[in-house]
Amino acid sequence: MSLINIENLHYRYNSKGNWVLKEVDLEVNSGEFVVIVGHNGSGKSTLAKMLNGLLIPTEGDIEINGRSTKDRDNIWNIRQQVGMVFQNPDNQLIANIVEEDVAFGPENLGLESMKIRDRVDWALKEVGMEEFKRHAPHNLSGGQKQRIAIAGVLAMKPKCLVLDEPTAMLDPLGRKSVISTIEKLNKSLGMTVVHITHFMNEAIKADRIIVMDGGRVALEGTPKDIFAKVNQIKKYNLDLPQVAQLALELQKSGLDLPDDIFEVDRLVNLLCSLK
Repeated sequence: MSLINIENLHYRYNSKGNWVLKEVDLEVNSGEFVVIVGHNGSGKSTLAKMLNGLLIPTEGDIEINGRSTKDRDNIWNIRQQVGMVFQNPDNQLIANIVEEDVAFGPENLGLESMKIRDRVDWALKEVGMEEFKRHAPHNLSGGQKQRIAIAGVLAMKPKCLVLDEPTAMLDPLGRKSVISTIEKLNKSLGMTVVHITHFMNEAIKADRIIVMDGGRVALEGTPKDIFAKVNQIKKYNLDLPQVAQLALELQKSGLDLPDDIFEVDRLVNLLCSLK
């Protein structure tokens, strides 16, 4: 079932400016894990901000569960259904204590105290941060802060989580912890996830990859479909995940390997099985 439906979307920041998005047609189904990739200026972050009404289409339409973002009467409902996580977690953390920060969203929904308590505990557990609930956010690592930001959105029980380059400011360890959390939310809770990134290795476990270029959808398909288009990917200034690139080079050297190797463990096991 379609949760997000985008039809002939065009957007520009002012009436005389260039089109930032043009001719975008896209559907995202409930429970789907979609990764949107593209180089800087491709329009992917602008598209992210349109999914919960932060930006409104200049032309065309975006519907969330059948409600158009152009209708201002729908915005409150849409923002309850589509939660946003941004690049810098410090911009989303507002309280001095972790659990108070996570409680901010549910409090604004007008929920009773016991229900807020339950949601805060549940959200922190889902992102693996329950032991830090009494800590000060500013003392946490970048990856931990981002997981708290995700918990704050999660506590509002949205149907869809939109993450706009949430790992761009993190070190490899923080990046790994956040990606693991995102994948868990999708697989364990069935939450719809739209993840915007320029790291191709973060798209490995997606159900579908959308490649943006020049404000348009340039490519769309499963990871296997997209990573097989090596020349086109490079044309859009993107790189294959490192493991996929290594597997490709090994294929060129004569090793009999499948085309869908994206993870280190699988590559190692296949190499060990070769005689």
